[in-house]
Amino acid sequence: MSLIITYIGSKGCVMAGDRRSIGFLGDKDQRELLEEDLYSGKIKTDEELTKRAKELGINLKITDESQKVRNLDKVLVGEVKVRATHETKRKRIYATTNGYYQVELTGSEIENIKSGKTSIVIFGNKLTKEIAGKRLKKHWKSKISLEKVGEIFENVMREVAEATPSVSPQYDVFIIHPQMDHKQALELLRTTIISDVKELEKWRESLRQEMLSQQRDIQMANRIITQGEVGRVKKVEDDKVEVILSEGVEALNMDWNVLAKSGATIIMKMEEPTSLSLGDLVVIEDENLCIKKNKTPLSCDIILCKSE
Repeated sequence: MSLIITYIGSKGCVMAGDRRSIGFLGDKDQRELLEEDLYSGKIKTDEELTKRAKELGINLKITDESQKVRNLDKVLVGEVKVRATHETKRKRIYATTNGYYQVELTGSEIENIKSGKTSIVIFGNKLTKEIAGKRLKKHWKSKISLEKVGEIFENVMREVAEATPSVSPQYDVFIIHPQMDHKQALELLRTTIISDVKELEKWRESLRQEMLSQQRDIQMANRIITQGEVGRVKKVEDDKVEVILSEGVEALNMDWNVLAKSGATIIMKMEEPTSLSLGDLVVIEDENLCIKKNKTPLSCDIILCKSE
């Protein structure tokens, strides 16, 4: 779901990219039918896409907030990506005056790379590339300024968006004009790619760590006691209650580190001091921590979980 057009010339570079992102949620075979209708041009409007998705039982998530082109000072970068089950495949173009690289990545690993000097490069599905190519031929003129190229790209983006809902009416256009020859361009692009891919690798690692953390949070949250026995009263002093943890119960801090295991003593508090007896059962009922016999509310600044 993308259209990125890049002009690489001897005096500068122009890049335009739409902002559409579409998620298909539902049966795999039905998704493929919907994608076939979309990419073949049978579906021409957002309304037709929504209607056809409903017929096939597919839920759509459509956003026009995905910025696919970036300006890195003397280099423009455009990216299209496809999310597979276990990995994301990316196709990028890095472009500047007198040079460009096309880079294919799986995750943050470069799988394929090729370079060129001056050209017009289009990223998109078969339909969007075909429509954009025809529109470019219609509008293109010889000896054209970079600003005029930008205007033509804007017209093409709008016209393609009117022909297919796989491209958004919203788009970004960047124009740069650093002065350099082909050799200088390729060297600048090479160092930019190395730096950019390293940043991608760092981002992917931080994302992986975040996902692992979230996964652990979910696993630990499932151990939190919401109903049942916690322990028994060992000692009472004013509003403080010492409680011996029952078998199969442990206390953790907010980082899921164990503070006290079964049989250990922890401190709880009563909201209002009440007469309690040694051995009174402490429970959680309907997610409320209390003394079982009289429902006296208790509180603690730790997490009570089932032991692993």
